[in-house]
Amino acid sequence: MAEKTFTIIEESGIHARPATLLVQAVSNFSSEINLEHNGKSVNLKSIMGVMSLGIAKGAEIKVIASGSDENEAIAAVTETITKQGLGE
Repeated sequence: MAEKTFTIIEESGIHARPATLLVQAVSNFSSEINLEHNGKSVNLKSIMGVMSLGIAKGAEIKVIASGSDENEAIAAVTETITKQGLGE
């Protein structure tokens, strides 16, 4: 299992566009990838799941991947969050 924690810095938080980018970043990985926020965990491959968390600026999120390509999945999420200016 691999995991990484991020703090959201985007003014609008994780709304539709960034949520879509995150889902697209992990959709081709075979690992199970979850996003945790405020005690809730959702499948990061589900746009509705990600949107249901209502992640705002300043929120701390944790991405957890488990499977054969877990490290690559975490790297893809990190790259997307960094490139899009969503978090640190």
